[in-house]
Amino acid sequence: VMLRKGDVNRAINAYWCVVAGSEIWLVDGAVPFGSAEQLSLPEVSARTIGEYSGSPVMWLNLSDLEHDLPLVSLRDCLHFPEPLFMLLSKAVQYGHMTQSLRFCPQCGGRNFLNNNQLAMQCGECRTLHYPRIFPCIIVAVRKENQILLAQHPRHRNGMYTVIAGFLEVGETLEECVAREIHEETGILVKNIRYFGSQPWAFPSSMMMGFLADYESGELSPDYTELSDAQWFGIDEMPPVAPKGTIARALIEQTLQDIDSNYLINR
Repeated sequence: VMLRKGDVNRAINAYWCVVAGSEIWLVDGAVPFGSAEQLSLPEVSARTIGEYSGSPVMWLNLSDLEHDLPLVSLRDCLHFPEPLFMLLSKAVQYGHMTQSLRFCPQCGGRNFLNNNQLAMQCGECRTLHYPRIFPCIIVAVRKENQILLAQHPRHRNGMYTVIAGFLEVGETLEECVAREIHEETGILVKNIRYFGSQPWAFPSSMMMGFLADYESGELSPDYTELSDAQWFGIDEMPPVAPKGTIARALIEQTLQDIDSNYLINR
């Protein structure tokens, strides 16, 4: 019996990332695993975006399905193993690309998904448009035995986190760090150093983490951006960003540095 490519794929078990916006389909709190047929998914619309635990990871837009599915925020997947969370982020960013690049920015023609490149391609001028990635800085500032934490109006439950912001045209990442801290809190910093990065698919940012030390100035929060900003010691920490975020990793690193310094100087 001759099997068509679709028939073979329908029998292959895979992880399925069905996305809309920054939301994803989970079954019993996990990424659905099985064949397209078992899960009633349109295999013909699916694209392979990677591999996890020896199985392919497939991306589908919810709009490709004929039926609706219950979705949860990608934030609800932060506790997943990092390689899996990264693949979910990838699916969300590809989904965002197909929704936000429907028309060619160059000539206005209709774009279509180019399967070889996983990019949008104009049907008229043939220009390829890759997923847009927005560079952001995120920074933990230390002042001796304290860390600078801020609260945003959108944060519920009294959560505090570190300062973040988008890179502007013509500035270095380090300049962006200094500018964002000064604009949002009124202080100046020194010793800005790179920490690490995390793709953040809300909808398509790349968070680049830094550590910095307080130099001068009085805290004066910009209340159009923040609802509060304060210095906190190790023993007086408020609720902070969840595990799995680079914000939390920056906070933990700073607290660890403060703790080590405290032990040395006792």
